[in-house]
Amino acid sequence: MNKSLSRREFLQVSSAAAIAGAVAFSTESSMSARVAQRKPFRGTLCLFSKPVPQLNWSELGQYAKQAGFGGIDLTVRTDGHVKPERVTIDLPKAVAAIRAAGLEVPMISTELVTADHPTAEPILKTARQLSIPYIKPGYYHYKLINVIEERNEAGRKFRGLVELAEKHEIQVGYHNHTDYVGESIWDMESIMEPLDPRWSGYYFDFGHAVVDNGENGWKIGTNLVIPRLKMVAVKDFVWKQIGPHRWHADTCPVGEGIAPYREFLQILSQSNFHGPISLQQEFPVPGIADYQGIAVSRATAPQVMSVAKENLDTLKSLMREFYEDV
Repeated sequence: MNKSLSRREFLQVSSAAAIAGAVAFSTESSMSARVAQRKPFRGTLCLFSKPVPQLNWSELGQYAKQAGFGGIDLTVRTDGHVKPERVTIDLPKAVAAIRAAGLEVPMISTELVTADHPTAEPILKTARQLSIPYIKPGYYHYKLINVIEERNEAGRKFRGLVELAEKHEIQVGYHNHTDYVGESIWDMESIMEPLDPRWSGYYFDFGHAVVDNGENGWKIGTNLVIPRLKMVAVKDFVWKQIGPHRWHADTCPVGEGIAPYREFLQILSQSNFHGPISLQQEFPVPGIADYQGIAVSRATAPQVMSVAKENLDTLKSLMREFYEDV
């Protein structure tokens, strides 16, 4: 977090950005017009810590700093860098180690789906004490029996979690993800609409939006989330045939897939979004990382971070087409 801002000022600035109006979707502008309108990106480019669970907190910060990241999207969950049941003890230590390396921790990724979970209050309270403004909650599942009621039940749980987060002045960004409530944006939009946009919004995953909404449907999803956008997740993908008439979206490095990032970044640059952007490195690297992008051993974790640097460099290159400074 920018040390020159108080927490209250930071929240006011980021909340104002979240409720800014949706931007026009002109993708016909010439490059010279884009350059003339460029402005600096004031958010933080973060490493999602999932791919390197073998690194301790200091190593995580050091490797991410060397790769060029500005912050860490820290996993606070069962398989994460901080176990939820130890959050009051370990999260302050983890954040101190990462900040000592010169990085920020603007967001944490959790499994929280209800306010009454035993770890919900400790996680939110500790995040507030550490001036971490954003959290990613967990996911809500469709049973595909009565999807309207299943969505409504998810809404009741999410609203309760947001109410608790508001008590601790923490902003909640819901992650749109294939196979869960909110993958199409529309179902989550009906849940989100009555909530205070200062404390509830979207952790928008553009890659998943393209997978789930098609060639042009992602533009509708983007238009819906922009006014209350909290964080952005970055991943790319290609379609891979896995059988007769069956295809699967395989995650790949940014810029090597079919997600139209230039169009999306142009739209993003015209908005008032300056929150965390989390690089989601979830693709396999033979002998180095498994199918989820996770280092196969501690020995390969540095190699995974080298791949992360390449991925980040590509993202920065794309962003510089639309931002004055990244």
